[in-house]
Amino acid sequence: MTILGNDDWWRDAVVYQVYPRSFADADGDGTGDLQGVRSRLPYLKALGVDAIWLSPFYTSPLADGGYDVADYRDVDPRFGSLGDFDQMIGDAHGLGIRVIVDLVPNHSSDAHPRFQAALAAGPGSPERDWYMFSEGLGESGELPPNDWESIFGGPAWTRLPDGQWYLHLFAPEQPDLNWENPEVRAEFRDILTFWLDRGVNGFRVDVAHGMIKAEGLPSVGRSSDEDGRQAEMLGDELVPYFDQDGVHDIYREWRPILDSYPGGRIGVAEAWVATPERLARYIGTEELHQAFNFDFMMADFHAKSFRTVIDRSLAEAELVGAPTTWVLSNHDKWRHVTRYGDGETGLRRARAATLLMLALPGSAYLYNGEELGLPEVLDLPDELREDPAFLRTGESRDGCRVPLPWGGTVTEGFRFGPPDAVSPWLPQPASWEPLTAEAQEDDPDSTLNLYRTALRIRREHPALGGGRVEWLDSPDDVLVIAREPGLVVVVNISDGPISPAELGLTGEPLVSSGPLGADGSIPADTALWLAV
Repeated sequence: MTILGNDDWWRDAVVYQVYPRSFADADGDGTGDLQGVRSRLPYLKALGVDAIWLSPFYTSPLADGGYDVADYRDVDPRFGSLGDFDQMIGDAHGLGIRVIVDLVPNHSSDAHPRFQAALAAGPGSPERDWYMFSEGLGESGELPPNDWESIFGGPAWTRLPDGQWYLHLFAPEQPDLNWENPEVRAEFRDILTFWLDRGVNGFRVDVAHGMIKAEGLPSVGRSSDEDGRQAEMLGDELVPYFDQDGVHDIYREWRPILDSYPGGRIGVAEAWVATPERLARYIGTEELHQAFNFDFMMADFHAKSFRTVIDRSLAEAELVGAPTTWVLSNHDKWRHVTRYGDGETGLRRARAATLLMLALPGSAYLYNGEELGLPEVLDLPDELREDPAFLRTGESRDGCRVPLPWGGTVTEGFRFGPPDAVSPWLPQPASWEPLTAEAQEDDPDSTLNLYRTALRIRREHPALGGGRVEWLDSPDDVLVIAREPGLVVVVNISDGPISPAELGLTGEPLVSSGPLGADGSIPADTALWLAV
């Protein structure tokens, strides 16, 4: 097993999220797989990333894209085998790429043997204590135990024929585990060591704020916000099923396990919480290494919005002495090209936001396909959508999970799989033809080559990665950041061009998100890295 050095690699790493089902298909069945990931590792090495984060590839009925795990220690046959995983991680380490895997501890699949055993054993059994079973309210228990709502819409409880109810904060196929049960805690400590022994470099912890529920399971008392996973907060109040203090005891159990392995094995929290101060509690020498900074992803394409989020995020990071993370897209949100306006405007803004993100101190997370400038696919047929939230709320995350276009034409499935492959599991739009990796390969102005150039400079320039941010004077709709030594970042979010001279700057352009004017001016919705 190859162990990569530098325990602090994660502090300024660029991590590329691979959604395996949609990344690359090696066996031609229309679904991406681990051998597909393995085949594209040289592409990721050339892109310049430090690590990949693999979304779930475990045995699963795929009721929620793999976030419903039926076996935490095996690979779903649709994605390959443990042998395929070992080959993939071996090749990745050989290329200097670390591998982070998703861990889903809040809930399992209803197909998990433990849940099936709980159903068979009946009320009051030790088997049922692995999950959150409860008697109902009302004269005959016909009402749910409380008023909690699923993040995917509808009630968070499902009643069984024997009269008991079980909790699922997400889909009914995702029953919540009972983390007050010591056996559950022991099981997940063992799962951590299973994958660490296979060489993984860390874990992205799904719903990291969710495992502990308030004592007595009290009702919320009023309806929660309907905005997807942000329904987890009611204003600045904590809801009874998220961000309970007891969750930190779990991470204090996990940290010594991570620290016992060489090479800087890390934990990254996906935690939606009410305040930066509460998010900071997940990070530190006794708990996890990082927590996703979703505020940056949700910021408007506006100078004030970006600056506010950046200042708050850096202040939060300083609280705990750990670098922040930056992310613009992931498997749960519309791609940022579309969020920023779609079409040429959205792409221009997305490229500018990327240069801003990669210039900030800390680590950056990229979502597969964003380096190609892919937009959200909005016109998928309803009958093909698989997001469990779609049937309950009408909102769908399928559009950011459409299989990647590697080359050729849509009739070839954009070479997502081999020549004789069946069609990809979700249809790709014909409009992606100029966005394939192959079409962008030799175009110096392509989005793919913008990412490659920016990541190379980020890796080589002494001002980038760590360090501090200094805001320089600028008009209200222009961001100007000094990064010492010798780099200034300008993001023009105004309606017209602005020249570096107008900002009191002189220097050599290193990379810009779009063409500069003939006089060196920076057009609207364009970012520039300037060596000064």
